[in-house]
Amino acid sequence: MIYHRKPNWMIKENLVTDETLLLNRRKLLAGMGIGAGAAALGLGAEAATPEAPFTPMPGLNSNFEDAGRGITAESITSKYNNFYEFGSSKRIAAEAQKLSTDDWVVEIDGMVNKPFQIGIEDLLKRTGVEERIYRHRCVEAWSMVVPWIGFPMAKLIDLAQPMSGAKYIRFETFMDTKVAKEQKVRWYPWPYVEGFTMAEATNDLAFMVVGAYGKVLHKQFGAPLRVHMPWKFGFKSIKSIVKVTFTDERPVGFWENLIALEYGFWANVNPAVDHPRWSQATEKPLDSDGRIPTHIFNGYGEHVAHLYEGMDDLGDRLWR
Repeated sequence: MIYHRKPNWMIKENLVTDETLLLNRRKLLAGMGIGAGAAALGLGAEAATPEAPFTPMPGLNSNFEDAGRGITAESITSKYNNFYEFGSSKRIAAEAQKLSTDDWVVEIDGMVNKPFQIGIEDLLKRTGVEERIYRHRCVEAWSMVVPWIGFPMAKLIDLAQPMSGAKYIRFETFMDTKVAKEQKVRWYPWPYVEGFTMAEATNDLAFMVVGAYGKVLHKQFGAPLRVHMPWKFGFKSIKSIVKVTFTDERPVGFWENLIALEYGFWANVNPAVDHPRWSQATEKPLDSDGRIPTHIFNGYGEHVAHLYEGMDDLGDRLWR
């Protein structure tokens, strides 16, 4: 007899919301360049509103992660965002609406058998979507829990067919100074870039995000396509991706390029290694006035710690 064992980051069946509480999702996904393609996958656009409680989406391959604490309300997360292209404050949601995501195209290049471009609709037709609830820990020591919609990064890699010599995957965000006024600031190394090892990118937890809270991704969240690596600090989760490059050279990310002594390539959550200017031992959930302890790898160590075995000076490398 064969038993199927679910990863322990999937939420237990008895924690899934009762079917009678599901919201009515009548409209097709639209307005973010993910129209008919995503609609064919069963996604809806009218899901949980910021005022309504989140409920799991019907019709999806839903992997619900037991985050250990409740989902942070959309009314909070949609108004507290880091997206430096639109400003250095957290209140950039209105400014981010200037970004047009219609007809969004992602370029795949570098060490691949055949470079190509793919529209977001076609990408989702090829990868499918599922729903995962992940913890998010910012290097600034605040945290939240978000129900993301997307697909494993490994599916993107399978689609790209990288050469055997590719060691890293590099992501690049859009560059448009007419839309994103902060990109006119010359002391920032635009466009935003981030990268991961192929081992990290193919880990089960690595996730490409196209939606949240049961609907299409808000622009301030990084629509229409962003990364979420739940065991890493949030600045590694690059937003509004336009280019994916496979390479044998380690990418230098935006913040590493800007302040290498404070923001490094690995950027794994580690409460024992402080940021040069503040402690990482605790964090403040956005929906709480108090603080809670921070856990190594943001609590996902069982699934990712093996990626860093054998490294010298492990504590430092987890940070830098």
